[in-house]
Amino acid sequence: MSKLKITPSIIPNLFTALNMFSGFLSIIYSSNSNFVYAGWLIIVAAIFDTLDGLMARLTKSSSELGVELDSLSDVVSFGAAPSFLLYKTYFFNFDTAGIILSSLPLIAGGFRLARFNVQLVGFDKKYFTGLPIPSAAIFFSTFILSFYQNGFNKIFEFTIIPSVIFISYLMVSKVRYETIPKFSYENFKSKPLHFMFIFLSFLAVIIFYVKGLFFSFVAMITIGFIRHYYLKFFHKTTRG
Repeated sequence: MSKLKITPSIIPNLFTALNMFSGFLSIIYSSNSNFVYAGWLIIVAAIFDTLDGLMARLTKSSSELGVELDSLSDVVSFGAAPSFLLYKTYFFNFDTAGIILSSLPLIAGGFRLARFNVQLVGFDKKYFTGLPIPSAAIFFSTFILSFYQNGFNKIFEFTIIPSVIFISYLMVSKVRYETIPKFSYENFKSKPLHFMFIFLSFLAVIIFYVKGLFFSFVAMITIGFIRHYYLKFFHKTTRG
């Protein structure tokens, strides 16, 4: 009788499964109009997504199978779940147009993940091409957790459609977003501003709770966008 062989890859794959399950639960809660739980479950899925990568590095069990499984989980948790949450909280008002607009994060995120997998060389990257889909999902979920109370105020309603279009564009764009640096003395010396931003974000979450997390992601997304096009324009002008 053969014994079940337990390999190190089971540990990160378990966290990947929990990521996917959290996204599935978020969709269920959204369908039941429990938008607070639905939004928090997307954040929980992002935590599991971070942990599966960490466990893969600690157990040295990174593999192509793990990458593909992780991407499939991300489509559910950071594509379908936030798109459905956006539809249920706002875009249902616009019939077919609302369905199309709310699907943009799912579709753009799917293309983003497919491109990432095709271009992946090794498992350590210094930057991402395009906004990572978990960052986009946390942006949307924290926006709803922060400002949805049986509907949105007019001032926030005007920002939803432009935000969905802009964030979806960023996912499929060539805008570079740097990865979170590993905590080490060398990285702290070479990238002090990165660690200062992490510290300020952590402080903002402690003081302002979920709104602090939302505005931290707004800052990260905006800084990355401005930095990319500033460097692109600056290099063009200096070469010219």
